Amino acid sequence: MKIKNIVIALVVLFFSTIAQASPVNINMATAAEIAEALNGVGIAKAEALVAYRTANGKFSSAEQIVNVKGIGKAIFEKNKADIKVK
Repeated sequence: MKIKNIVIALVVLFFSTIAQASPVNINMATAAEIAEALNGVGIAKAEALVAYRTANGKFSSAEQIVNVKGIGKAIFEKNKADIKVK
């Protein structure tokens, strides 16, 4: 029984890591996709990012997400490898 529980825990850990580390194109993704892909970005911040994109046009660089209210340098640094703009 212990082995079965350990195996289940390892499988859950493996798949939860994969889900969090998926790259996302912030110029194309929905708010739900952005919230799911980026650490520290919930649905409210993701919706703000989409609203910013709609009002100001596509992002030309990943670093521009710091211009979105509620998304600072720490969030950018945590996610920069997973943010795509093309």
